[in-house]
Amino acid sequence: MATITQTKTATEARLSTQPKLPAPSETKLPKIQKIPTFTDKYEQRKWEKSQMAAAFRIFAKLGFADGVAGHMSLRDPVHPDLFWINPYAKHFSQINVSDLVLVDEHGEIQEPTKYTVSKAGFIIHSVLHQMRPDINVAVHLHSPYGRAWSAFGRPIEMLVQDSCYFYDDLSVYEGFGGTVLAKEEGMNLARALGPKNRNIILQNHGIMSCGATVGEAAGFFIALERACHTQLLIEAAAAGGVPKKYIPREEAEYSKRYDYTQENTYMSFQPEYQCMLAETNGSFLQ
Repeated sequence: MATITQTKTATEARLSTQPKLPAPSETKLPKIQKIPTFTDKYEQRKWEKSQMAAAFRIFAKLGFADGVAGHMSLRDPVHPDLFWINPYAKHFSQINVSDLVLVDEHGEIQEPTKYTVSKAGFIIHSVLHQMRPDINVAVHLHSPYGRAWSAFGRPIEMLVQDSCYFYDDLSVYEGFGGTVLAKEEGMNLARALGPKNRNIILQNHGIMSCGATVGEAAGFFIALERACHTQLLIEAAAAGGVPKKYIPREEAEYSKRYDYTQENTYMSFQPEYQCMLAETNGSFLQ
């Protein structure tokens, strides 16, 4: 115990003597492109739906499609009590803007469509949207590494730079029960997520990310899936006797505050969007 106490004290002493990290404005970094804003809510709807359709194509390309599992919900900018969701049993790689389905908070379809939706799955999202009005988009997919890491019921550790996406912004829901009691599960999930976090690990199930825009939620989801992959690799090495080296709290907090903002998370998705736009010649915009 004496050795542990001494090590901790030495670490704290090192941090206390370090100069305070400057804010980015003090280092004259170039300004990050802002998230688009709209005065016309119909134009905003068009933009968000194009981002959403592209996100599904990108998720498929990254290997996150898994049969009928997985969905994304988008609060409609025109009618905030309605939501767009992907059609049930349509492969992510084939989803176009016109395929997205408009539903109310109960999962009832609001416009003519040839598709159905995962009603119970959406109701979980619906309750989350109601309890967290700042969340306009929620993404839950059965991605391989998020699903594997969820079996531990543990958060991501601050071990590499990109883990800092989730510093003080990641919850763990230990009792996730799927869609058996959808409304109750939605309430439990929202409580586990808390008043400010935007990412959550559903124990024995997978991961979920949220945001104010499709780009933010999708950017978070991709980053969390990759963080789970990294964590699994590190755990495998550590099991062989390789010690972990953690990012100090101050540096992790700084990275989250200035590097992994809502704007930067949104921007991290935009190269993926532009790539999909070029690869498909914009076919998903139909």
